[in-house]
Amino acid sequence: MPSYEIDGVIPVVAVGAFVHPSAVLIGDVVVETDCYIGPTASIRGDFGPIIISSGSNVQDGCVLHSFPERELLLEKESHIGHGAILHGCVIRSGAMVGMNAIVMDGARVGTRALVGAASLVRAGMTIPAEHLAVGNPVTETRPLDEQTLQWKANGVKVYRQLAKRSLASMRETTPLVETPINRPRLSTGSDVSAPLHELRRSDNPRGSR
Repeated sequence: MPSYEIDGVIPVVAVGAFVHPSAVLIGDVVVETDCYIGPTASIRGDFGPIIISSGSNVQDGCVLHSFPERELLLEKESHIGHGAILHGCVIRSGAMVGMNAIVMDGARVGTRALVGAASLVRAGMTIPAEHLAVGNPVTETRPLDEQTLQWKANGVKVYRQLAKRSLASMRETTPLVETPINRPRLSTGSDVSAPLHELRRSDNPRGSR
């Protein structure tokens, strides 16, 4: 992975964490065990420290940064979706930040909360624990139901397993020119993870709420 020292400070990646070779780590960054850092993630600890606690995932294309002497903290089992931008904020344990969402300086996303895709959490805002926050900027928060909480928790487990799969079997290779007969299948199926709206539909086949 591209990893850069600045002012004598070198990133730390614990044993058991997976950082994709195209992700970039700079300076005061700590990635604890069982974390997954996806392709092209940019984690810049060149002003303030960035702590990614155990079991968390930062997916592809995410950007993490802070102002000087302001810490960006992901508590354990944080779940940061594709393309999200986090700046000088705190994400509490088990919280999820949806795809392309933005969480600004001094914001706090509570334990097991969910920031909806493409939402903007304004500077200094606090999202209550186990609440959904939606809007750009966020204008609505409401309690999460138990099915959503379970779905989020499963997503964390899936990405912890992906870190292990990636450490064990991911390697750079040359693409094939055609699909071979009896090509191997991936080890994951819909029994491992599925979109929340599909789970809701299967639980309510008549579409009732």
